[in-house]
Amino acid sequence: MESALSVLVGLFFAVSIYMMLSKHTIRIVLGVTIFGNAVNLTIFTAGRVLREVPPIIPEDVVTPQTLVANPLPQALILTAIVISFSFFCFLLVLAYRAYQELGTDDTDEMRVAEPKGEGLPPLGY
Repeated sequence: MESALSVLVGLFFAVSIYMMLSKHTIRIVLGVTIFGNAVNLTIFTAGRVLREVPPIIPEDVVTPQTLVANPLPQALILTAIVISFSFFCFLLVLAYRAYQELGTDDTDEMRVAEPKGEGLPPLGY
């Protein structure tokens, strides 16, 4: 099970990096989202995939008597999901506003500081 998840994580990372290297902003935003999901799946896989009992300890016992699931990866992933969704919303609004202002989603054409009529800035000294 963990080896299949590891292959899936690698596939997610490869797809996300491929999409982030695109020239179009919507593909970049989707690549960042897939990258966040890949990181969440990495944390989930690193926390061991086991079907154990929930980490609830009775009142009269100090430590658990049996094997229990690790709650730390679950808490980290839950927090990361909230943060990545808010980051996705921010990037989506940013890309939409850039499209409204510039009329394109191609990053090569988004050259407000470098007008098309002029040459490139000096590349060396």
